[in-house]
Amino acid sequence: MDNFEKEPIRDIAHLGHVELLTPKLAASLSFFRDILGMQEVARKGNSIYLRCWGDYEQYSLKLTESSQPGVGHTALRTVSPQALERRASEIESLGLGIGWIDGDIGHGKAYQYRGLDDHLMELYYDSYAYQPPEHLKPALKNQPQRFTGHGVAVKHLDHINFLSSNPEADGDFAENVLGMRLTEQIQLNNGRRPGLWYSPNSKSYEIVYTLDATESRGRFHHMAFAVDTNEGIWRAADLFLEHGVFIEFAPSKHAINQTYFVYVYEPGGNRIEICSGGYHVFAPDWKPITWTEEERAKGQAWGNKTIASFHTYGTPIVETK
Repeated sequence: MDNFEKEPIRDIAHLGHVELLTPKLAASLSFFRDILGMQEVARKGNSIYLRCWGDYEQYSLKLTESSQPGVGHTALRTVSPQALERRASEIESLGLGIGWIDGDIGHGKAYQYRGLDDHLMELYYDSYAYQPPEHLKPALKNQPQRFTGHGVAVKHLDHINFLSSNPEADGDFAENVLGMRLTEQIQLNNGRRPGLWYSPNSKSYEIVYTLDATESRGRFHHMAFAVDTNEGIWRAADLFLEHGVFIEFAPSKHAINQTYFVYVYEPGGNRIEICSGGYHVFAPDWKPITWTEEERAKGQAWGNKTIASFHTYGTPIVETK
């Protein structure tokens, strides 16, 4: 018997795009386009596709009209067509698969499945790179498009945080089936792990599972868009103030993952984060950082306490027990 560990799964490349549901499509579109500075690239049915200036793919946000806010589907790009087939086969064998779709704007065929807490997920590989129109062609050919500097000027989709009735189970699936790496976690004195941070690449996290205080399934906590500097976050906060956007958590620094941030609610009711900083994990034998209940009670990196609604608010909105 040998002592070699199981070879890591390296089939997921990165978080590709998120479908966000909103009951106020026009107002939500104005938020993402006019305040965050995203560009509209396409419309299909009751959905609008939007991109950040640094996205190499055509878009990272699919905004869809719905009776309630929340998350529609979350798409992960695989590292190859073979990786897509491997992950789809594995998920199918677990009885969680929905099946194949022909694709959507910007990408080819995709495999859809339900996560353990009922979140709709999608895996794809074939992706059609963004081709900027003449007025958005950049001076630097290694940049997807010209930097417009409009609004917050978000650069790219950074991560998504799911609310889950069982984050430990969702996390085990992310680790053992998708091959993501657990980088940081919270462990309470009762043994529960209410917060788990995962990454498929060198970023410290792209997928987060947070315990849902309502014990509901399939809800959404927030999605985050990155800017290059902390000054970009302060500028975003000023813009939110000027436009009457509700700021839930003013600019500060997370202890976990060391990300700088500001949290707001977009008009449809979904929580959105603007972030910068953080770190990359280069060690192949990284050991997850575990934060105790007492350590988390100290608050964020600079000591300010986490806003109470951060632990209770999510979409769709449900009554707390």
